[in-house]
Amino acid sequence: MKKIFSFASRKRAKQPVLIVSGLPRSGTSLMMMMLEAAGIEPLTDHERKADDDNPKGYYELERVKKMKDGDTAWLEGVGGRAVKVISALLPSLPPEHAYKVIFMRRNMAEILASQRKMLVNRGEDPDKIDDAEIGASFERHLTQITKWLNDQPNFSTLFIDYNLLLEEPAPQVEKIRQFLGGNVDADRMIDAIDPKLYRQKRGRLA
Repeated sequence: MKKIFSFASRKRAKQPVLIVSGLPRSGTSLMMMMLEAAGIEPLTDHERKADDDNPKGYYELERVKKMKDGDTAWLEGVGGRAVKVISALLPSLPPEHAYKVIFMRRNMAEILASQRKMLVNRGEDPDKIDDAEIGASFERHLTQITKWLNDQPNFSTLFIDYNLLLEEPAPQVEKIRQFLGGNVDADRMIDAIDPKLYRQKRGRLA
């Protein structure tokens, strides 16, 4: 039995770590859910519970947020599994590992509307920072992180449009299937998409 576990650990160590990334509210939780449906194990501690903003869960690992403080030991042996890493934390991933990144892009007005709704649900002031200011900052960040990803020899990245994924999922899921080597169930990924959760459409609050 020990030999079996040892073999599994060595096999995982040789596999790239699958990262799901993007801006907050860009569809990263949906992508994690789709990958889980397709048979890819998510790396999550379930500490952040589902709520009205993410009824099916956040799929987060709290230790990811501590990477800037040097906590990266959790990455050992997680090859082949999927972990959610917000785009701002991607440069904190240690360079000794190989990564496959599925990076979610979403209409900026929808992201801002979704964030405003989240702040309202938390009882916070949604107008404390101007949407135009936040949007411009996000766009600058996306330009910078896209260039950074392209410059990293140990990263391969697939950009997925959240809006296209929900409107016409099959072509986007096929891109994901090919990116992951063809070993995922595309039909199960599509079945995991719940259109009822697409609530902030083109910046209009549902």
